[in-house]
Amino acid sequence: MPTPVHPSARSIGSVDTQRVEDALALIAPKWTTWTAQTLAQQGHPMRVRNVAARLPFVGEQLVAKRLAVMHADGLVTRVGEGHRAPYQLSALGESLASVHRALSDWSLANLSLGKVAGAERVEDAARRLHLRHSTAVIQLLDAGGPARFVHIAEEAGLDNGFTRYRLNRLQADGLVTRTGPRHGAPYVLTDAGRALGPVYAAVSHWSNPAVTRRDSSAPVPVATATRTHASVPLGPDGGRTAAALRRSTAAPSVLFSHAPQPQPRVPAAVTAQSAPGRGR
Repeated sequence: MPTPVHPSARSIGSVDTQRVEDALALIAPKWTTWTAQTLAQQGHPMRVRNVAARLPFVGEQLVAKRLAVMHADGLVTRVGEGHRAPYQLSALGESLASVHRALSDWSLANLSLGKVAGAERVEDAARRLHLRHSTAVIQLLDAGGPARFVHIAEEAGLDNGFTRYRLNRLQADGLVTRTGPRHGAPYVLTDAGRALGPVYAAVSHWSNPAVTRRDSSAPVPVATATRTHASVPLGPDGGRTAAALRRSTAAPSVLFSHAPQPQPRVPAAVTAQSAPGRGR
């Protein structure tokens, strides 16, 4: 009798971990998605002050810095010359819609965040995934099932101190748990961790420089990015994020709505583990 294939093994195990982490490093910085979705919603080039006016809770100086980094990363372009030239999404920035949708859908199905804006939901999801070597550890546990600490460190090629720190963070974020309370109990993916296949597939596809992008304004290939950023935000709950980006013009004001969405039931252990702050 053939051995059944784990439903997530193909999509999680087949992605290039470095490519995924490089891509998440571009997506995850705080306010990146709020900024990207503001540009998508308005559908025309915008100066820094106009973007900041749409995001009064961020501040103009921070918006300017975020746009400068997004420009360096190939997510936005500038129309014209000079330091006041307006910004617009590049083809690479516009094509983030599928990634936003995947992150939002995964969060809605697997996490209990309560009343939260859609942009913050996707930001939260990206923050849980973007740290260095997280993808490799998740991939390892997805392929091999429960594993002890020493085995994970050896297979991932990480030192014990870093492995412990990474596993603790993945536990706090609800992606990994242990098979029991005793010391030395193996680590295993939670339901949320096992459900990451579509997210990784979307990120990997978005980051593939071979994928043809319309309006190709020489975007920076994602796989070559080496900058390591800190956090991230995004669009509305559910599929409205992607729809707003696809329309690129006149998206509804609900794009940044804080209206609560129905939440799925989440195991208490995962909900409890998600609560601590997530510093690097």
